[in-house]
Amino acid sequence: QVQLVESGGGLVQPGGSLRLSCAASGITFSRYNMGWYRQAVGKQREMVAEIPSGGRTNYADSTKGRFTISRDNAKNTVYLQMNSLKPEDTAVYYCNAHYLFMSYWGEGTLVTVSS
Repeated sequence: QVQLVESGGGLVQPGGSLRLSCAASGITFSRYNMGWYRQAVGKQREMVAEIPSGGRTNYADSTKGRFTISRDNAKNTVYLQMNSLKPEDTAVYYCNAHYLFMSYWGEGTLVTVSS
């Protein structure tokens, strides 16, 4: 059974930082391309950052320079370091794992940026 479990969300003031984690089980983690997506209220889900099994990371224009995605294959975990957070970063953040035709999602963790 595949599980992706996100953690690290919460309430943070504008300009603050959070680090999200996504622990994966039930997959050969090192083979999978991993990504973080987010969905704000009333908006479509959008890509935040991606880190392939090998190769270069990719970021949305809105997060480039502020967010950093990384992975630890020994721990089957992908991270999202979020700095200089803005109110418009408020959303539910989802972890995604995909490989060939297989794609899995976590249940999400809420990030709220507010003073």
